[in-house]
Amino acid sequence: MKRSIFMAILLPLACTPALAAYPERPITWVIPSPPGDGSDSIGRLLADKVGRALGQTIVVQNKPGAGGVIGSESVANAKPDGYAMIVGNAGSHGINAAIYSKLRYDVVKSFKPVGLFCTTANVLAVRQDLPVSNVKEFVAYIKNSKTSLNYSSGGIGSSAHLSAELFKSLADVPLVHIPYRGATPAVQAVLSDEVVTMVGNLPPWLSQIKSGKAKALAVTTKERVPELPDVPTLAETYPGFETVAWFGLLAPADTPNEIIERVNKQINEALASPDIQERLKAVSCAPAGGTSEEFAERIRNDVSRWKKLAQEKNIKAD
Repeated sequence: MKRSIFMAILLPLACTPALAAYPERPITWVIPSPPGDGSDSIGRLLADKVGRALGQTIVVQNKPGAGGVIGSESVANAKPDGYAMIVGNAGSHGINAAIYSKLRYDVVKSFKPVGLFCTTANVLAVRQDLPVSNVKEFVAYIKNSKTSLNYSSGGIGSSAHLSAELFKSLADVPLVHIPYRGATPAVQAVLSDEVVTMVGNLPPWLSQIKSGKAKALAVTTKERVPELPDVPTLAETYPGFETVAWFGLLAPADTPNEIIERVNKQINEALASPDIQERLKAVSCAPAGGTSEEFAERIRNDVSRWKKLAQEKNIKAD
């Protein structure tokens, strides 16, 4: 009996030094999208700052494909020791739960949220020379077109995909979805006139809009964004329209809470630093932060909302 009591006390104590020493080697953050996408640029920015605070290098590894499924599955099946995490987004860890029925992991149950980096709008963008200046003119342009018009996204299940489908439904316009392998080629498809529009994450679009290469017709958030104060919301034309993109860090489900809390603390400290705030502001991604539990609640709410929309519009990826 005494030996059992002694072992019960000793075992937790034996685990403590390993956790206390975390991290003892480089950490890998998987990006489930190609270089240049929002998850990539935001993830790399935070990886540098958080890695320095933790005293270890954070290796950023791009694993794009299937709307974030490939990268997500790799982390869901990784050893839950804090050395493999994923920079998820509203597509990979929200929408995918709604449109894929045969995932080999659970978007919610297979992960433990670590910390929310930032949130941003999607933007309804067109090339600069398209002869429209607002949403109503654009809708009329689509309806009057004698040829089929297409829209791009960074992949099936991305927030750009579902945001455009919601716009199609409310505006009652016949746009055809052309998925690309990430936001960067999807943006270029609009600029090169391969497609007519994209309702994409604002960070990859902001420089194109500011430089005059593209026009922003509307943003998808409830309120206008500070970086584009003259650009209306889609809700001003279609009341109730709202989609919000986000980027954040998640770990395999059984990762120890001590590790989650340690990394969460460094994420929040990084987001509070003036240099990170300035760099996020430059790409119109509002610093978020908060607890792991608050991030988990956002994901659950997103999944519920996207499932409802996908069922209503019969949107499926498999």
